[in-house]
Amino acid sequence: MKLRQVISIFISKFAIKVLRLIKKGGTTLPGKLAFKIYPGILRSIAGNFEIIMVTGTNGKTTTTRIIEEILKNNNIDYITNKSGANLLSGITTIFIQAVTLTGKPRHRVALIESDEAAFNQVTKHLQPKAVVVTNFFRDQLDRYGELYSTLNAVKSGLERVGDNTSLILNADDSMCASLGRETNKPVFYYGIAPEAGAGDTGNSGDINTDAMFCINCKNKYEYTNHIYGHLGGFYCTGCGYKRPAASLECTGIQETGSSHTTINWKSAPPLSETLQEYTTRINLPGLYNVYNAMAAATCGLALNYSANTVISAMQSFECGFGRMESITVGDKTIKLILVKNPTGFNQVLSFLALDEQQLNAAFLINDKLADGTDISWLWDVDFEQLNKNPDKIGNLFASGLRGEDMAVRLKYSGLDTRKIRIIKDYQLLLERGLEQTPPGGCFHILPTYTAMLDIRGILKKKYNLKEFWK
Repeated sequence: MKLRQVISIFISKFAIKVLRLIKKGGTTLPGKLAFKIYPGILRSIAGNFEIIMVTGTNGKTTTTRIIEEILKNNNIDYITNKSGANLLSGITTIFIQAVTLTGKPRHRVALIESDEAAFNQVTKHLQPKAVVVTNFFRDQLDRYGELYSTLNAVKSGLERVGDNTSLILNADDSMCASLGRETNKPVFYYGIAPEAGAGDTGNSGDINTDAMFCINCKNKYEYTNHIYGHLGGFYCTGCGYKRPAASLECTGIQETGSSHTTINWKSAPPLSETLQEYTTRINLPGLYNVYNAMAAATCGLALNYSANTVISAMQSFECGFGRMESITVGDKTIKLILVKNPTGFNQVLSFLALDEQQLNAAFLINDKLADGTDISWLWDVDFEQLNKNPDKIGNLFASGLRGEDMAVRLKYSGLDTRKIRIIKDYQLLLERGLEQTPPGGCFHILPTYTAMLDIRGILKKKYNLKEFWK
């Protein structure tokens, strides 16, 4: 058995080197090879790491990057799957890179982002010290199936991990919060407090239908306050299930900008010995990034890292590739923002509305397996909100394999069709987009996953960016 492990590690490491030499990612194939040779490889080599896992529908990568910054601030030696390869094979590759040929770890901590649909499989091989669950939203039905199936898969994965594993859960998400109800594990909730004044007030008619009904008795939820989607102060008049008290909350939003958000927040026992209050400038805009920051901060404090190192991480972390990634081109900026489901897309559009400059944006829509082959979800995205300030709309480009479908969706949103263009060639798209972006302005590129890999590959060569696995 030991020989098979050594052979598995050797061949996988060799595959990584070859693939990197030919400028391929080498993030998933080596892991697949390792499993083929020795199915027990991941469980065998991961046992000596202290493991932190992050899963959920939206915000996994950004939350992971903030936690990564917390680890850096505490001089922790760690590994992480920066590339976003968050299925079982990609996670296995990361661990193989981090051990010697005999399986001895070269690092102390493994910070692992896991696809929510793969989480149940991944936890068959890993025993994490902490698991962060960001949220549950409808996402690519052809890949993930019905939303409650994803929730149940994550729940099964959590039941498999040890009783000492800390769970960091979103209190404002009725589905996510339910994971902490019947468990002996330590649970730490985070969220946005009603007094923060974020999102809508009271019962909004715009509440997302992802989780409209009580997970226990199927009565329709009521809301004391509504943030976005199905997030907020939910409660059920039928069985009494309601938003749990949070150990860490955003209590106020002082400032919102196109590149940052300044918030007030507090931590309470058991995260801190006494109630502590802070004001912090988060290095990203948008309510969804407030949630990501709160999730990471809760994880950091739950693992007993100091508040100062947590705050420093929130203020200074860098985005993961394709997640609000900014590229300076002369006196202009290209901003790359991944989109993959209606709720996330709507939050990105809300962020774009914050910018007072002219909006120049490209929507790159693919329908490959990793994107979701059913693109009907585009009709659930609120592009109509762009009509609130039509004079601000500059040029809108539709591209990708389903660029024509994207252009039709923009047309039916009521936007001026004279401002909508279909350009399928990415090189030409970049040229035209930058040409028509005014000096000091930003050209926003919103791609689905495989389109992001394609456009970023072009940007990497053109502007000498880091490889996506770095």
